[in-house]
Amino acid sequence: MALVTNLSGSFNGNDIGADVVEFLGIQFATADRFADPVDILNYQKPVDARTFGPQSPQVPGFMEEILDTKKLPVSEQCLNLNIWAPSDAISAQASKLRPVLFWIHGGAYTNGTAATSWYNGASLVRRGDVVVVSINYRLGPFGFIGDDNFGTLDQVSALRWVQRNITAFGGDPKNVTIFGESAGGSSVVALTASYLTVGLIKRAWAMSPSLRQLRTKAQAAVALEQYLGLAKCQSIDELRSLTIEEMIKATELMFVDVENYVSTFTPTLGCSGLSENVNEASANSGVPLVVGTNHDENRLWTALHPDSASIDMAGALVFYEKSFGADAKFMWDTYCEHRKDLTASQMVAAFQTDENFRAPAWKLCEKRSNQNAPTWMYWFTWPTPVFDGAFGSCHALDIPFVFHNLDAPGVEQFTGLDPEREQIADRLSAEVLSFATTGEVSWPQYETTSRATLRVDKQNFLLKDPEPELRNIWTKLV
Repeated sequence: MALVTNLSGSFNGNDIGADVVEFLGIQFATADRFADPVDILNYQKPVDARTFGPQSPQVPGFMEEILDTKKLPVSEQCLNLNIWAPSDAISAQASKLRPVLFWIHGGAYTNGTAATSWYNGASLVRRGDVVVVSINYRLGPFGFIGDDNFGTLDQVSALRWVQRNITAFGGDPKNVTIFGESAGGSSVVALTASYLTVGLIKRAWAMSPSLRQLRTKAQAAVALEQYLGLAKCQSIDELRSLTIEEMIKATELMFVDVENYVSTFTPTLGCSGLSENVNEASANSGVPLVVGTNHDENRLWTALHPDSASIDMAGALVFYEKSFGADAKFMWDTYCEHRKDLTASQMVAAFQTDENFRAPAWKLCEKRSNQNAPTWMYWFTWPTPVFDGAFGSCHALDIPFVFHNLDAPGVEQFTGLDPEREQIADRLSAEVLSFATTGEVSWPQYETTSRATLRVDKQNFLLKDPEPELRNIWTKLV
Protein backbone atom coordinates (compact mmCIF):
# COMPACT_ATOMS: atom_id res chain seq x y z
CA MET A 1 0.00 0.00 0.00
CA ALA A 2 1.06 3.60 -0.63
CA LEU A 3 -0.02 6.47 1.63
CA VAL A 4 -0.10 10.22 0.99
CA THR A 5 -1.26 12.81 3.53
CA ASN A 6 -1.65 16.55 3.03
CA LEU A 7 -3.89 19.37 4.23
CA SER A 8 -6.80 18.04 2.15
CA GLY A 9 -6.76 14.55 3.66
CA SER A 10 -5.08 11.18 3.40
CA PHE A 11 -5.06 8.87 0.37
CA ASN A 12 -4.41 5.13 0.34
CA GLY A 13 -3.10 3.86 -2.99
CA ASN A 14 -1.26 0.90 -4.48
CA ASP A 15 2.44 0.13 -4.65
CA ILE A 16 2.54 -1.55 -8.09
CA GLY A 17 6.24 -2.34 -8.06
CA ALA A 18 9.18 -1.20 -10.19
CA ASP A 19 9.31 2.02 -8.15
CA VAL A 20 5.83 3.26 -9.12
CA VAL A 21 2.76 3.95 -6.97
CA GLU A 22 -0.77 4.61 -8.14
CA PHE A 23 -3.78 6.34 -6.63
CA LEU A 24 -7.06 5.58 -8.39
CA GLY A 25 -10.57 6.96 -8.33
CA ILE A 26 -9.98 10.07 -6.19
CA GLN A 27 -13.13 12.17 -6.36
CA PHE A 28 -12.15 15.77 -7.07
CA ALA A 29 -15.62 17.36 -7.22
CA THR A 30 -19.32 16.71 -6.81
CA ALA A 31 -22.00 17.79 -9.25
CA ASP A 32 -25.75 17.76 -9.42
CA ARG A 33 -27.28 17.04 -12.83
CA PHE A 34 -26.91 20.08 -15.12
CA ALA A 35 -24.95 22.05 -12.51
CA ASP A 36 -21.39 23.29 -12.26
CA PRO A 37 -18.91 21.05 -10.41
CA VAL A 38 -18.23 21.84 -6.76
CA ASP A 39 -14.57 21.35 -5.86
CA ILE A 40 -13.81 19.00 -2.98
CA LEU A 41 -11.39 20.91 -0.76
CA ASN A 42 -11.17 18.51 2.18
CA TYR A 43 -11.79 14.81 2.80
CA GLN A 44 -13.33 13.96 6.15
CA LYS A 45 -12.07 10.38 6.15
CA PRO A 46 -9.17 8.55 4.50
CA VAL A 47 -9.68 8.15 0.76
CA ASP A 48 -9.51 4.58 -0.55
CA ALA A 49 -7.68 5.18 -3.83
CA ARG A 50 -6.98 1.58 -4.81
CA THR A 51 -9.59 1.07 -7.54
CA PHE A 52 -10.86 3.12 -10.47
CA GLY A 53 -13.91 5.26 -9.86
CA PRO A 54 -17.16 5.16 -11.86
CA GLN A 55 -17.33 6.49 -15.39
CA SER A 56 -19.87 8.93 -16.75
CA PRO A 57 -23.13 7.43 -18.03
CA GLN A 58 -22.70 6.87 -21.77
CA VAL A 59 -23.47 4.93 -24.92
CA PRO A 60 -20.35 2.75 -25.35
CA GLY A 61 -18.27 3.36 -28.47
CA PHE A 62 -15.71 1.32 -30.42
CA MET A 63 -12.93 1.57 -27.82
CA GLU A 64 -15.30 0.67 -25.01
CA GLU A 65 -16.39 -2.43 -26.91
CA ILE A 66 -12.92 -3.80 -27.72
CA LEU A 67 -11.44 -2.94 -24.31
CA ASP A 68 -14.54 -4.00 -22.38
CA THR A 69 -14.67 -0.85 -20.25
CA LYS A 70 -18.46 -0.76 -20.67
CA LYS A 71 -18.64 -3.13 -17.70
CA LEU A 72 -17.12 -0.55 -15.33
CA PRO A 73 -19.41 1.13 -12.79
CA VAL A 74 -21.42 4.11 -14.01
CA SER A 75 -22.54 7.11 -11.98
CA GLU A 76 -23.36 10.76 -12.44
CA GLN A 77 -20.93 11.29 -9.56
CA CYS A 78 -18.07 10.34 -11.87
CA LEU A 79 -15.69 13.22 -11.24
CA ASN A 80 -12.61 11.31 -10.20
CA LEU A 81 -8.96 11.21 -11.17
CA ASN A 82 -6.01 8.82 -11.10
CA ILE A 83 -2.35 9.43 -10.32
CA TRP A 84 0.83 7.50 -11.11
CA ALA A 85 4.05 8.68 -9.47
CA PRO A 86 7.57 7.46 -8.67
CA SER A 87 7.63 5.69 -5.32
CA ASP A 88 10.22 8.06 -3.91
CA ALA A 89 8.19 11.09 -5.00
CA ILE A 90 5.69 10.64 -2.16
CA SER A 91 8.38 10.33 0.49
CA ALA A 92 8.73 13.09 3.07
CA GLN A 93 12.39 13.18 2.05
CA ALA A 94 11.64 13.75 -1.65
CA SER A 95 14.18 16.25 -2.93
CA LYS A 96 12.40 17.52 -6.03
CA LEU A 97 9.05 17.95 -7.70
CA ARG A 98 8.35 16.22 -11.00
CA PRO A 99 6.65 17.53 -14.16
CA VAL A 100 2.94 16.66 -14.32
CA LEU A 101 1.28 15.13 -17.39
CA PHE A 102 -2.51 15.60 -17.20
CA TRP A 103 -4.48 13.30 -19.56
CA ILE A 104 -7.94 14.03 -20.97
CA HIS A 105 -9.49 11.01 -22.69
CA GLY A 106 -11.33 11.11 -26.00
CA GLY A 107 -14.56 9.53 -27.18
CA ALA A 108 -16.42 12.27 -29.12
CA TYR A 109 -17.48 13.83 -25.79
CA THR A 110 -20.02 11.01 -25.52
CA ASN A 111 -18.06 7.97 -24.30
CA GLY A 112 -14.77 6.88 -22.75
CA THR A 113 -13.11 6.59 -19.36
CA ALA A 114 -9.75 7.33 -17.79
CA ALA A 115 -9.73 3.71 -16.58
CA THR A 116 -8.89 2.47 -20.10
CA SER A 117 -5.76 0.32 -19.90
CA TRP A 118 -4.11 2.16 -22.78
CA TYR A 119 -4.04 5.30 -20.58
CA ASN A 120 -2.17 3.71 -17.68
CA GLY A 121 0.55 6.17 -16.74
CA ALA A 122 3.05 3.78 -15.10
CA SER A 123 5.22 3.33 -18.21
CA LEU A 124 5.63 7.10 -18.67
CA VAL A 125 6.52 7.47 -14.99
CA ARG A 126 9.24 4.83 -15.26
CA ARG A 127 10.64 6.32 -18.45
CA GLY A 128 10.51 9.98 -17.61
CA ASP A 129 10.44 10.54 -13.85
CA VAL A 130 7.13 12.39 -14.12
CA VAL A 131 3.75 12.32 -12.39
CA VAL A 132 0.79 11.32 -14.60
CA VAL A 133 -2.81 12.28 -13.87
CA SER A 134 -5.88 11.09 -15.80
CA ILE A 135 -9.43 12.28 -15.26
CA ASN A 136 -13.08 11.47 -15.83
CA TYR A 137 -15.53 14.19 -16.79
CA ARG A 138 -19.24 14.24 -17.61
CA LEU A 139 -20.15 13.10 -21.12
CA GLY A 140 -23.05 13.30 -23.55
CA PRO A 141 -26.11 15.20 -22.32
CA PHE A 142 -24.82 15.01 -18.74
CA GLY A 143 -21.78 17.09 -19.71
CA PHE A 144 -22.88 19.11 -22.72
CA ILE A 145 -26.56 19.97 -22.79
CA GLY A 146 -27.70 23.08 -24.63
CA ASP A 147 -24.92 25.64 -24.42
CA ASP A 148 -23.69 24.52 -20.99
CA ASN A 149 -20.20 23.03 -20.96
CA PHE A 150 -20.32 21.12 -17.69
CA GLY A 151 -17.79 18.58 -18.94
CA THR A 152 -15.30 21.34 -19.70
CA LEU A 153 -15.85 22.85 -16.25
CA ASP A 154 -15.17 19.39 -14.81
CA GLN A 155 -11.78 19.38 -16.56
CA VAL A 156 -10.96 22.77 -15.08
CA SER A 157 -12.06 21.60 -11.63
CA ALA A 158 -9.65 18.66 -11.91
CA LEU A 159 -6.85 21.07 -12.84
CA ARG A 160 -7.63 23.10 -9.74
CA TRP A 161 -7.40 19.90 -7.65
CA VAL A 162 -3.96 19.28 -9.12
CA GLN A 163 -2.87 22.78 -8.16
CA ARG A 164 -3.97 22.24 -4.56
CA ASN A 165 -2.79 18.67 -4.05
CA ILE A 166 -0.25 17.36 -6.55
CA THR A 167 2.78 18.49 -4.53
CA ALA A 168 2.02 15.76 -1.98
CA PHE A 169 2.27 13.21 -4.80
CA GLY A 170 5.62 14.57 -5.97
CA GLY A 171 4.25 16.69 -8.82
CA ASP A 172 5.11 20.28 -9.62
CA PRO A 173 1.91 22.39 -9.82
CA LYS A 174 3.88 25.03 -11.75
CA ASN A 175 4.79 22.55 -14.48
CA VAL A 176 1.56 20.94 -15.71
CA THR A 177 1.29 19.74 -19.32
CA ILE A 178 -2.20 18.82 -20.48
CA PHE A 179 -2.47 16.21 -23.21
CA GLY A 180 -5.34 14.36 -24.83
CA GLU A 181 -6.59 12.65 -27.99
CA SER A 182 -9.61 13.29 -30.23
CA ALA A 183 -12.25 14.95 -28.00
CA GLY A 184 -9.49 15.05 -25.40
CA GLY A 185 -7.27 16.78 -27.97
CA SER A 186 -9.87 19.43 -28.78
CA SER A 187 -10.42 19.82 -25.03
CA VAL A 188 -6.71 20.53 -24.71
CA VAL A 189 -6.88 23.23 -27.38
CA ALA A 190 -10.03 24.73 -25.87
CA LEU A 191 -8.41 24.85 -22.43
CA THR A 192 -5.41 26.74 -23.79
CA ALA A 193 -7.93 29.28 -25.06
CA SER A 194 -9.85 29.69 -21.78
CA TYR A 195 -9.32 32.35 -19.13
CA LEU A 196 -10.34 29.72 -16.56
CA THR A 197 -7.03 27.89 -16.94
CA VAL A 198 -4.67 30.83 -16.48
CA GLY A 199 -2.03 29.67 -14.00
CA LEU A 200 -3.25 26.07 -14.14
CA ILE A 201 -1.35 24.81 -17.20
CA LYS A 202 2.11 25.47 -18.60
CA ARG A 203 2.14 23.46 -21.83
CA ALA A 204 -0.23 21.43 -24.01
CA TRP A 205 -0.09 18.48 -26.43
CA ALA A 206 -3.12 17.77 -28.66
CA MET A 207 -3.40 14.43 -30.48
CA SER A 208 -5.87 14.29 -33.38
CA PRO A 209 -7.92 17.15 -31.93
CA SER A 210 -11.52 17.00 -33.15
CA LEU A 211 -11.73 20.77 -33.46
CA ARG A 212 -14.86 20.65 -35.64
CA GLN A 213 -16.72 19.35 -32.59
CA LEU A 214 -16.41 22.74 -30.88
CA ARG A 215 -19.83 24.02 -31.80
CA THR A 216 -21.65 27.33 -32.11
CA LYS A 217 -24.59 28.40 -29.96
CA ALA A 218 -26.87 27.87 -32.95
CA GLN A 219 -25.68 24.27 -33.34
CA ALA A 220 -26.16 23.73 -29.61
CA ALA A 221 -29.74 24.99 -29.83
CA VAL A 222 -30.55 22.61 -32.70
CA ALA A 223 -29.05 19.64 -30.84
CA LEU A 224 -30.97 20.51 -27.69
CA GLU A 225 -34.27 20.67 -29.56
CA GLN A 226 -33.56 17.28 -31.13
CA TYR A 227 -32.67 15.69 -27.82
CA LEU A 228 -35.67 17.10 -25.97
CA GLY A 229 -37.92 15.68 -28.67
CA LEU A 230 -36.38 12.22 -28.40
CA ALA A 231 -36.55 12.34 -24.61
CA LYS A 232 -40.20 13.51 -24.81
CA CYS A 233 -39.45 16.53 -22.64
CA GLN A 234 -40.25 20.19 -23.08
CA SER A 235 -37.26 21.67 -21.26
CA ILE A 236 -33.95 20.96 -19.59
CA ASP A 237 -35.78 21.15 -16.25
CA GLU A 238 -37.93 18.20 -17.29
CA LEU A 239 -34.78 16.22 -18.15
CA ARG A 240 -33.75 16.45 -14.50
CA SER A 241 -36.50 14.03 -13.53
CA LEU A 242 -35.47 11.32 -16.01
CA THR A 243 -33.56 8.25 -14.89
CA ILE A 244 -30.05 7.64 -16.18
CA GLU A 245 -31.44 4.83 -18.32
CA GLU A 246 -34.03 7.14 -19.89
CA MET A 247 -31.33 9.73 -20.62
CA ILE A 248 -29.12 7.11 -22.26
CA LYS A 249 -32.00 5.72 -24.32
CA ALA A 250 -32.68 9.17 -25.75
CA THR A 251 -28.96 9.55 -26.41
CA GLU A 252 -28.92 6.30 -28.39
CA LEU A 253 -31.84 7.54 -30.47
CA MET A 254 -29.97 10.79 -31.04
CA PHE A 255 -27.21 8.89 -32.83
CA VAL A 256 -29.49 6.91 -35.16
CA ASP A 257 -30.21 9.57 -37.76
CA VAL A 258 -28.48 12.84 -36.98
CA GLU A 259 -27.21 15.00 -39.82
CA ASN A 260 -24.33 16.47 -37.81
CA TYR A 261 -23.21 13.76 -35.41
CA VAL A 262 -20.08 15.64 -34.36
CA SER A 263 -22.01 18.42 -32.60
CA THR A 264 -24.66 16.42 -30.76
CA PHE A 265 -23.14 16.81 -27.28
CA THR A 266 -20.00 18.92 -27.43
CA PRO A 267 -18.53 22.13 -25.98
CA THR A 268 -20.24 25.32 -27.09
CA LEU A 269 -17.98 28.23 -28.01
CA GLY A 270 -18.53 31.48 -26.14
CA CYS A 271 -20.02 29.70 -23.12
CA SER A 272 -18.78 28.38 -19.76
CA GLY A 273 -15.36 29.95 -20.04
CA LEU A 274 -14.69 29.06 -23.69
CA SER A 275 -13.74 31.69 -26.24
CA GLU A 276 -15.91 32.17 -29.33
CA ASN A 277 -12.71 32.06 -31.41
CA VAL A 278 -10.63 29.20 -30.04
CA ASN A 279 -7.78 29.52 -32.55
CA GLU A 280 -7.24 33.19 -31.84
CA ALA A 281 -7.55 32.81 -28.07
CA SER A 282 -5.19 29.84 -28.06
CA ALA A 283 -2.67 31.86 -30.04
CA ASN A 284 -2.98 34.82 -27.70
CA SER A 285 -2.56 32.62 -24.62
CA GLY A 286 1.06 31.94 -25.48
CA VAL A 287 0.77 28.41 -24.04
CA PRO A 288 3.26 26.22 -25.96
CA LEU A 289 1.33 23.61 -27.97
CA VAL A 290 2.20 20.48 -29.92
CA VAL A 291 -0.44 19.32 -32.43
CA GLY A 292 -0.42 15.93 -34.14
CA THR A 293 -2.70 14.16 -36.59
CA ASN A 294 -2.71 10.66 -38.08
CA HIS A 295 -2.39 9.94 -41.79
CA ASP A 296 -5.62 7.96 -42.09
CA GLU A 297 -7.78 9.14 -39.19
CA ASN A 298 -11.19 8.38 -40.68
CA ARG A 299 -10.34 4.87 -41.80
CA LEU A 300 -11.11 3.78 -38.24
CA TRP A 301 -14.79 4.37 -39.01
CA THR A 302 -15.00 3.47 -42.69
CA ALA A 303 -13.23 0.14 -42.07
CA LEU A 304 -15.68 -0.76 -39.29
CA HIS A 305 -18.89 0.43 -40.92
CA PRO A 306 -20.27 -2.21 -43.33
CA ASP A 307 -22.04 0.33 -45.53
CA SER A 308 -18.89 2.43 -45.89
CA ALA A 309 -16.46 -0.45 -46.30
CA SER A 310 -18.42 -1.94 -49.20
CA ILE A 311 -19.05 1.12 -51.36
CA ASP A 312 -17.80 1.22 -54.95
CA MET A 313 -16.35 4.13 -56.92
CA ALA A 314 -19.78 5.45 -57.83
CA GLY A 315 -20.76 5.42 -54.18
CA ALA A 316 -17.53 7.15 -53.20
CA LEU A 317 -18.13 9.88 -55.75
CA VAL A 318 -21.48 10.59 -54.10
CA PHE A 319 -19.59 11.52 -50.92
CA TYR A 320 -17.25 13.78 -52.90
CA GLU A 321 -20.17 15.44 -54.68
CA LYS A 322 -21.98 16.06 -51.42
CA SER A 323 -18.92 17.73 -49.90
CA PHE A 324 -17.42 19.50 -52.92
CA GLY A 325 -20.27 20.01 -55.39
CA ALA A 326 -18.98 21.09 -58.80
CA ASP A 327 -15.40 20.53 -57.66
CA ALA A 328 -15.97 16.85 -56.86
CA LYS A 329 -14.12 15.49 -59.91
CA PHE A 330 -11.17 17.82 -59.30
CA MET A 331 -10.96 16.74 -55.66
CA TRP A 332 -11.24 13.07 -56.60
CA ASP A 333 -8.39 13.40 -59.08
CA THR A 334 -6.30 15.33 -56.56
CA TYR A 335 -6.71 12.69 -53.87
CA CYS A 336 -6.00 9.95 -56.40
CA GLU A 337 -2.64 11.63 -57.02
CA HIS A 338 -1.81 11.82 -53.31
CA ARG A 339 -3.31 8.53 -52.10
CA LYS A 340 -2.33 5.74 -54.45
CA ASP A 341 -4.00 2.33 -54.69
CA LEU A 342 -6.82 2.93 -52.23
CA THR A 343 -10.23 1.29 -52.22
CA ALA A 344 -13.29 3.45 -52.83
CA SER A 345 -14.13 3.64 -49.12
CA GLN A 346 -10.52 4.56 -48.32
CA MET A 347 -10.72 7.38 -50.84
CA VAL A 348 -13.68 8.75 -48.89
CA ALA A 349 -11.78 8.39 -45.62
CA ALA A 350 -8.83 10.23 -47.17
CA PHE A 351 -10.67 13.52 -47.72
CA GLN A 352 -12.69 13.13 -44.51
CA THR A 353 -9.44 12.76 -42.56
CA ASP A 354 -8.24 16.10 -43.87
CA GLU A 355 -11.65 17.72 -43.48
CA ASN A 356 -12.14 16.62 -39.86
CA PHE A 357 -8.62 16.65 -38.47
CA ARG A 358 -5.74 17.82 -40.62
CA ALA A 359 -7.23 20.99 -42.11
CA PRO A 360 -8.47 22.34 -38.75
CA ALA A 361 -5.05 21.52 -37.26
CA TRP A 362 -3.30 23.40 -40.08
CA LYS A 363 -5.57 26.40 -39.51
CA LEU A 364 -4.90 26.39 -35.76
CA CYS A 365 -1.14 26.07 -36.15
CA GLU A 366 -1.01 28.79 -38.79
CA LYS A 367 -2.95 31.18 -36.55
CA ARG A 368 -0.67 30.45 -33.60
CA SER A 369 2.42 30.84 -35.75
CA ASN A 370 1.25 34.23 -36.98
CA GLN A 371 0.87 35.30 -33.34
CA ASN A 372 4.33 33.90 -32.44
CA ALA A 373 2.83 31.37 -30.03
CA PRO A 374 5.23 28.39 -29.65
CA THR A 375 3.73 25.64 -31.81
CA TRP A 376 4.93 22.32 -33.19
CA MET A 377 3.25 19.90 -35.60
CA TYR A 378 3.74 16.19 -36.24
CA TRP A 379 2.17 13.62 -38.56
CA PHE A 380 1.82 10.00 -37.39
CA THR A 381 1.99 7.87 -40.54
CA TRP A 382 2.82 4.32 -39.41
CA PRO A 383 0.10 1.97 -40.79
CA THR A 384 -1.07 -0.93 -38.70
CA PRO A 385 -0.89 -4.26 -40.56
CA VAL A 386 -3.99 -5.76 -38.93
CA PHE A 387 -7.01 -6.63 -41.09
CA ASP A 388 -4.79 -6.56 -44.18
CA GLY A 389 -3.96 -2.91 -43.63
CA ALA A 390 -7.56 -1.70 -43.78
CA PHE A 391 -7.09 0.71 -40.88
CA GLY A 392 -3.91 2.36 -42.16
CA SER A 393 -2.64 4.95 -39.72
CA CYS A 394 -6.09 5.45 -38.25
CA HIS A 395 -7.58 7.47 -35.44
CA ALA A 396 -6.40 6.46 -31.93
CA LEU A 397 -3.59 4.25 -33.25
CA ASP A 398 -0.94 6.52 -31.73
CA ILE A 399 -2.29 6.33 -28.15
CA PRO A 400 -0.39 3.19 -27.00
CA PHE A 401 2.76 4.62 -28.59
CA VAL A 402 2.51 7.91 -26.70
CA PHE A 403 1.94 6.07 -23.41
CA HIS A 404 4.42 3.33 -24.40
CA ASN A 405 1.77 0.77 -23.46
CA LEU A 406 2.29 -1.69 -26.31
CA ASP A 407 1.63 -4.61 -23.95
CA ALA A 408 -1.71 -3.26 -22.70
CA PRO A 409 -4.84 -5.37 -23.33
CA GLY A 410 -6.26 -4.86 -26.80
CA VAL A 411 -3.21 -3.12 -28.25
CA GLU A 412 -1.94 -6.17 -30.13
CA GLN A 413 -5.22 -6.67 -31.98
CA PHE A 414 -5.06 -3.01 -33.06
CA THR A 415 -1.34 -2.72 -33.93
CA GLY A 416 -0.23 -6.28 -34.62
CA LEU A 417 3.16 -7.49 -33.41
CA ASP A 418 5.52 -5.62 -35.73
CA PRO A 419 8.83 -5.58 -33.80
CA GLU A 420 9.49 -2.04 -35.02
CA ARG A 421 6.59 -0.78 -32.92
CA GLU A 422 8.99 -0.48 -30.01
CA GLN A 423 11.24 2.10 -31.64
CA ILE A 424 8.23 4.21 -32.63
CA ALA A 425 6.95 4.14 -29.04
CA ASP A 426 10.45 4.96 -27.76
CA ARG A 427 10.62 8.06 -29.94
CA LEU A 428 7.08 9.38 -29.50
CA SER A 429 6.88 8.86 -25.73
CA ALA A 430 10.35 10.41 -25.35
CA GLU A 431 9.18 13.52 -27.22
CA VAL A 432 6.17 13.88 -24.90
CA LEU A 433 8.35 13.44 -21.83
CA SER A 434 10.93 15.93 -23.08
CA PHE A 435 8.22 18.49 -23.78
CA ALA A 436 6.70 18.06 -20.32
CA THR A 437 10.08 18.29 -18.64
CA THR A 438 11.90 21.00 -20.60
CA GLY A 439 9.37 22.51 -23.00
CA GLU A 440 11.46 21.29 -25.93
CA VAL A 441 11.02 18.67 -28.65
CA SER A 442 13.58 17.50 -31.19
CA TRP A 443 12.18 19.28 -34.26
CA PRO A 444 11.69 22.97 -35.17
CA GLN A 445 8.62 25.01 -34.41
CA TYR A 446 5.86 25.29 -37.00
CA GLU A 447 5.91 28.56 -38.88
CA THR A 448 4.40 29.61 -42.19
CA THR A 449 7.68 29.73 -44.13
CA SER A 450 8.79 26.10 -43.88
CA ARG A 451 5.86 24.55 -41.97
CA ALA A 452 8.21 22.07 -40.30
CA THR A 453 6.38 18.82 -39.51
CA LEU A 454 7.84 15.70 -37.90
CA ARG A 455 6.74 12.53 -39.65
CA VAL A 456 6.50 9.73 -37.06
CA ASP A 457 6.97 6.28 -38.58
CA LYS A 458 9.49 3.42 -38.61
CA GLN A 459 11.87 6.09 -39.81
CA ASN A 460 11.27 9.67 -38.73
CA PHE A 461 11.62 12.54 -41.16
CA LEU A 462 11.47 16.29 -40.81
CA LEU A 463 9.11 17.36 -43.56
CA LYS A 464 8.86 20.83 -45.06
CA ASP A 465 5.25 21.75 -45.82
CA PRO A 466 3.99 18.22 -46.49
CA GLU A 467 1.42 18.02 -49.31
CA PRO A 468 1.08 21.77 -49.94
CA GLU A 469 -1.46 21.23 -52.73
CA LEU A 470 -3.90 19.65 -50.28
CA ARG A 471 -3.15 22.27 -47.64
CA ASN A 472 -3.82 25.12 -50.06
CA ILE A 473 -7.14 23.57 -51.12
CA TRP A 474 -8.33 23.11 -47.56
CA THR A 475 -7.18 26.59 -46.52
CA LYS A 476 -9.87 27.91 -48.82
CA LEU A 477 -12.51 25.46 -47.58
CA VAL A 478 -12.29 25.62 -43.77
